Amino acid sequence: MTNLIVGIGVGENNEKILNSINSVRDKVRIRIFTSLDLEFNGTNPEIHKCENPEEALIDALYDKSIDAAVRGTLPANKMMKNLKRHAGVSSLERAAIIETSDGTRFLLAPVGVDEGWTVDEKISFINASRPVAKKFGINDRVAVLSGGRTGDLGRHKIVDKTITDAIEIAEKTGADHCEILIEDAVRQHGIIIAPDGISGNLIFRTLALLGDGNAHGAPVLNIDRIFVDTSRANKDYSNAILIAESLAKK
Repeated sequence: MTNLIVGIGVGENNEKILNSINSVRDKVRIRIFTSLDLEFNGTNPEIHKCENPEEALIDALYDKSIDAAVRGTLPANKMMKNLKRHAGVSSLERAAIIETSDGTRFLLAPVGVDEGWTVDEKISFINASRPVAKKFGINDRVAVLSGGRTGDLGRHKIVDKTITDAIEIAEKTGADHCEILIEDAVRQHGIIIAPDGISGNLIFRTLALLGDGNAHGAPVLNIDRIFVDTSRANKDYSNAILIAESLAKK
């Protein structure tokens, strides 16, 4: 076990997050930020009970009393606002580490509905995702998706724009334009770039919440601290904790 401390938010006293913390506390030093009355045997995890854990977790990340943070089951709104304020950014760029039911792992971005709507934003995702993929042994080839096949040009102006944008992005980054064929793209590419944040979020939810896949956490790519976002619908949080610690080791 290293001396690094991973902070995690507990906003709902549900069995899955507490079991996740218990399953990795022999590997990682953990500090829980919560407003709930929780008890664990021993000194790990440490429990920091406070009135506003969404703010306290981010404050601790930026005063360096913890080395990395995981959202856990805390509500997103207040926490993300505080994270953006500390980081000095107007928006957050997240890439979700996804595993399909057959064990195929890849990074998916954008996954926030307000993210990745321009060519430049998607190029930024690609540049930031490649080293993360390498860190976790994931193929760093990039597939850029669009709203249709190239032969669909002319059917709808929005579809046309996704196709022309994807072609431009692929040319500028050395990625592959894989059209709308995500089922083929994941076979050879470890980074999947969705046409926009809405479609990325729908892909994430379909795989992780309906398709028996797993979402292991979504590191924020454009800040100077290690923060791994999670959904309150996650099945398990242990991998998000391990991802945060691994990224902090750099």
